Amino acid sequence: MKKQLETKKKAQKIFDKSAALIPLAIQEFSQLRNEGCIYIDKTKSILKMLSLRRVYFLSRPRRFGKSLLISTLDSLFRGEKQLFKGLYIYDKWDWSETYNVIRLDFTLEAMSTPQELRDGLAQTLNDIAAANAITLNSSSLPKIFFELIKKLYELNGRQIVILVDEYDLPIL
Repeated sequence: MKKQLETKKKAQKIFDKSAALIPLAIQEFSQLRNEGCIYIDKTKSILKMLSLRRVYFLSRPRRFGKSLLISTLDSLFRGEKQLFKGLYIYDKWDWSETYNVIRLDFTLEAMSTPQELRDGLAQTLNDIAAANAITLNSSSLPKIFFELIKKLYELNGRQIVILVDEYDLPIL
């Protein structure tokens, strides 16, 4: 009986420690990794997907991990190698090659009208430009987007990666 109680206490201790590391509502890869949360390594599938060099549209049900995938791709393309230590992709990715990332996340803006959507997108693009010391002169949204892509590439000659998260949120 005493041995069973000790075993139960040890198991509870392990469970309590593990439960604290289960990521609840964490959608940022860097936060998940920096806080030591449990992460199921999907980087082998990510590497396989990226090796095909195609445009991907991932449509999955809500709460299926799309935002975490977008965040993981963002960190990967920015070359944040330290976040991938211990994962499959760590020694298989070319960390010397980084990319300019344009990440559009529609959960960050309250957009209930088409004008709010346009304004929110324009603000996001201008914020990305400002973070890279780029001045945008265009006024229409498509021209702002094109100008940002062009100037980011001219800035450092790195390819552009565009990541879009929660694209359907403005429609709902």
